[in-house]
Amino acid sequence: MLVVDDNDADVALIQDAIQAADLALTVHVVKDGDEAVRFFDRADTDNDMTPPDLVILDINLPKRPGTEVLRHMRQSQRSRGALVLAVSTSDSARDRQQMSDLGANGYFRKPSEYDEFIKLGDVIKNLLSGTQP
Repeated sequence: MLVVDDNDADVALIQDAIQAADLALTVHVVKDGDEAVRFFDRADTDNDMTPPDLVILDINLPKRPGTEVLRHMRQSQRSRGALVLAVSTSDSARDRQQMSDLGANGYFRKPSEYDEFIKLGDVIKNLLSGTQP
């Protein structure tokens, strides 16, 4: 699993949510859009590297926006089939639709309350099991 998020606190909350949902996932973290693109490119050229099966993708990233990262990932040879859960503080219908149009499998608005954020673990679990978030 790959987490693409520049906010350390949000990354910690994502990891808490995964743990709370009892998901046994190996989590790789990159902090900006350029790092994410390099990660996918490296997965395409390095057969020893396992491409992610799930990407938690923040929309608002430094260096390259989440939309561009998702577009690049969907063109990747080995990573294009990964599930993508877009995450953002935005709850705009436009952002949701744009990420869906680019191939995101779900959307999670980052809440300000810890208990609400932890529900992300169940969203991830449902996504991995084929249930719509």
